[in-house]
Amino acid sequence: MKIATWNINSIRARIDRVISWLDRHEPDVLALQETKCRPDQFPFEQLHERGYHVEALGLNQWNGVALISRSPLEHIQAHFADVPLFGDGSEAEPRALAATVEGIRVYSLYVPHGRSLDDPHYRYKLSWLEALAIEAGSIADQPVALTGDFNIAPTDADVWDVAVFEGATHVSEPERAAFQRFLDLGYSDVVRTFVPEGYTYWDYQRLRFPRNEGMRIDFILTSPPLTARVSGAMIDRDERKGKGASDHVPVMITID
Repeated sequence: MKIATWNINSIRARIDRVISWLDRHEPDVLALQETKCRPDQFPFEQLHERGYHVEALGLNQWNGVALISRSPLEHIQAHFADVPLFGDGSEAEPRALAATVEGIRVYSLYVPHGRSLDDPHYRYKLSWLEALAIEAGSIADQPVALTGDFNIAPTDADVWDVAVFEGATHVSEPERAAFQRFLDLGYSDVVRTFVPEGYTYWDYQRLRFPRNEGMRIDFILTSPPLTARVSGAMIDRDERKGKGASDHVPVMITID
């Protein structure tokens, strides 16, 4: 079984790339982030034609997550318990979607960016991660995959030059501590075991990709029962190439 995650940066703009990638790599589950559309705008039909089951969560042109699966998606859950609100607080942002596939609980997660260390969005980010950790901890004894764009570089090696990020989000100690909490709960950054080096995101500006000035911020964190079954992993750097690429690339694990 193969589980993948990909911040697609607009599913409507990149559905052809998604389908092409699905055809080439044949994942059993693909979690998407930053779909940037409402469910009624999501290109379900093109995926259904290829036999995939699809669930999507979105409100407008911002955020949005989805799960694409060869097998039925069961026990579907939007958001997670006690998810914090941002802005006017009228509705939770579409940043988390979970479902069970062949006994594995898979989350598609788009962690808030944070913006800057003194921005309310940064405090929202930390609160969001705290609430997610509580739920993740309560099910850590089951096969669980927390997949998605965490908007955190957990180590200095996960950015091309940590000095560039001094005083900024993604590398601050509170954010790294929030990421570490999942590891303390028993979850494993399992891709790193098989792919010790490599980025998952390169900004469109300043020739970041050709210069390999990237960040490793997309992860698949597996609970102990699932970690024991992981036999391989990949970061598909080549998917950042070519016209119309997302600024993130797919990350995938193989499970026995």
